[in-house]
This record gives sequence, structure tokens and C-alpha cells, in this order.
Amino acid sequence: MLKKILKIALIVVVVAFIVVQFIRPDFTNPPVNASETLWSSTTVPDDVRQVLVRSCGDCHSNETAYPWYAKITPSNWYLANHIAEGRREMNLSVWNTYTPKKKLKKLEELCEQVERKEMPLPSYLWIHWNAALSDTERTMLCDWSKAESARMPLQ
Repeated sequence: MLKKILKIALIVVVVAFIVVQFIRPDFTNPPVNASETLWSSTTVPDDVRQVLVRSCGDCHSNETAYPWYAKITPSNWYLANHIAEGRREMNLSVWNTYTPKKKLKKLEELCEQVERKEMPLPSYLWIHWNAALSDTERTMLCDWSKAESARMPLQ
């Protein structure tokens, strides 16, 4: 009797897993208007830009390169939520839509979170190990964000 119950339970779990594969979030990147991006109006040295794209771009821009596990439910729900949250917090693709005050705040937060090793998220680094920041890169990002903050006009 127990074997029969376990067999039925296993079948139900497998069928449920297959069915949920058809319930997927939309992974279409929003369009990018080049005049709204961080790169269009902010002085970003090439080495800083490369680090921002590599380590921040998937969650904090509209140019996400979706990984293989974006095709597997339920990991894709988790991924979609992280990307949506990341874009809400700071989106490099819509940087110029931010007020000067918000830009200053985001630059400050970028440095703080990078210094505390809160970003990139540890869960992101499990699979995207190449996004990990070296101490030199952390310092470089903070130096850049502080210099950029000092250049920005206060309005």
C-alpha cells in the first residue's frame, strides 16, 4: 500500500513539474534608448564600464543576458523577481531619467554595497562566478562613483 501511495505521489510531482514549465515569466528586455543610459551622459572609463556591464548589467539594465536556467520553472520565477527588483533599485539603461538627487544616492549606494560585498548578490555569484569583483575592482568602482558624485551639479 505504501509503495502504491509513493508511486502515485511521484507521478503527481512529475506531472506538476511538467505542467509548470508552461507557466513562464516574460523575459523580453525592455527597449534601450541610448540617450537615457548611464554611458550617454556620464564619464565612465572603459575599465569601469566593463566591470559594470559584467558584474551589474544582467540585473541592473535592460540588456540582460538570460542564462540557461531562465528556461526552467521555478528557477525562472526567482530570476524574474531578482531582475525586476534589481532594475527598480538601479537601472543603468534609464539612468538619465533619474533626478540629480537620485543619481547621487545611487552612486553612494553602489559604493557602499560593493564595499560591503553585498553586490553582486552572493546567489548570483554561485553560477556567474566571472561577475565576482576583486578588491581592486571594488576600489575602482568606489573611486569612480565618488569622483562622479563630486562632478555632478546639485539641483
